[in-house]
Amino acid sequence: MRLGSHIGVAGGIDRAPALGRKIGCESIQVFAKSPFMWKGVAISDAAAAGFRAAVRSEGIGPNAVHHGYLLNLATPKPDLRTKSKAAFLDELGRAEKLGVEYLIFHPGAHLGTGVPAGLDALVAGLDEAFEATPGLRVRVLLENSAGQGSTLCSRFEELAEVLRRLKRPERAGVALDTCHLFAAGFDFRSAEGYAALTAAIEASFGFDAVRAFHLNDAKGALGSHLDRHENIGKGQIGTAGFAHLVNDPRWADRPGYLETPLDDDDYAAYVRDLATLRGLLEGARPTPAKARRARRASPSIK
Repeated sequence: MRLGSHIGVAGGIDRAPALGRKIGCESIQVFAKSPFMWKGVAISDAAAAGFRAAVRSEGIGPNAVHHGYLLNLATPKPDLRTKSKAAFLDELGRAEKLGVEYLIFHPGAHLGTGVPAGLDALVAGLDEAFEATPGLRVRVLLENSAGQGSTLCSRFEELAEVLRRLKRPERAGVALDTCHLFAAGFDFRSAEGYAALTAAIEASFGFDAVRAFHLNDAKGALGSHLDRHENIGKGQIGTAGFAHLVNDPRWADRPGYLETPLDDDDYAAYVRDLATLRGLLEGARPTPAKARRARRASPSIK
């Protein structure tokens, strides 16, 4: 796995790749604007070129933009849907301009209309966005949810349905958040539990659809639907669950971004979490070619 983290851009988005490499990242995730605003200041051509150049010089990737938190393409509310569609198009353009591989977003919530109606709205919103942006290279990744409230896509069947129904499924994929998996009831702490998780992935959307991970321990109990991140090894998942992930050759070329809690000491917590994850690695890192072969063979992890 290409271990990395979410990096802040307060000092300039073009500085994020070098900062990521400085703290030990092999890949990074950023916000392309404030996640709490519908609109943001445009990314200048100079800043975007600086970001792309820094990615090349630092040799990091695959990288991602994380969409803002206000987005809800599954909403039944017309005004919120209009704002969400505009924000999604804007974030697609920002991610493409930065040259990142992925735009990760939360599928949203149906707000009481029911799962089928929410999925209908989500698929329609994605289809409209793809139709409006032909030729874009960036791939959008649906992030699994913890299952709180009326949020969609805590169940693999829902993620699989969205991908199956899209008119342009090659432009989408999945980002799996470990805290959300655990909160939704997937217990991958044991070898048997991890084998069950990978079997569920294979039976639903498949290994190739999984393009990235958010590596977060969980404050809440198994199946609690509590979306509360914890530092690696300090939560309910523990290091055993992460050992299965980082040593699985199927994920050797996939990015794993930390979104764990930070303290007042800049990125020291990320440095510790990255060290913890690397300490779980067994032997040499598998090559990307081995990862592709492993996903095609799709063996169970024992």
